[in-house]
Amino acid sequence: MTVSVTNVTGGAQTGFTTPGYTVTADTAPDINGKQWAVTACTGTQTGVTAHSGSDVFTIMFSRPRVFKALGKPNPTTGVVSSVPLNVYKLIVRKGMLPLANQAYATAMARTEFMIPAGADTYSPAEIRALASCYVGTLNQISSGLGDTLVSGIM
Repeated sequence: MTVSVTNVTGGAQTGFTTPGYTVTADTAPDINGKQWAVTACTGTQTGVTAHSGSDVFTIMFSRPRVFKALGKPNPTTGVVSSVPLNVYKLIVRKGMLPLANQAYATAMARTEFMIPAGADTYSPAEIRALASCYVGTLNQISSGLGDTLVSGIM
């Protein structure tokens, strides 16, 4: 896989100043995945902790275990009746305390990219546009997303 995570410049968040995350390669729980652990938090992020055994902070990317191929078109109509999807996943896990004097609980952000079989060879620019727009949208809404996840107000 060409996915490689290096030190991450975090998106803007209310109360954070220049958030960043130092990462190191880790062993992914999925054999078809790559994982990184956040070993240090940079900038001003009061109350944020780096990865530990009981307080996880990881980034994992995985690809399909078996890639699906596009089926044969109907000989009469030329239409492919069912287009299978190849699913890629990006998962960020972060431990946090739900209440004082409690054990850490793990929160998770999970994204799935569901790419139609065959599109990788026929429409690679469209796949890249999907990724570009997705990442750009996340960068643009980073602070508002954090605020919404804390306040419940959208």
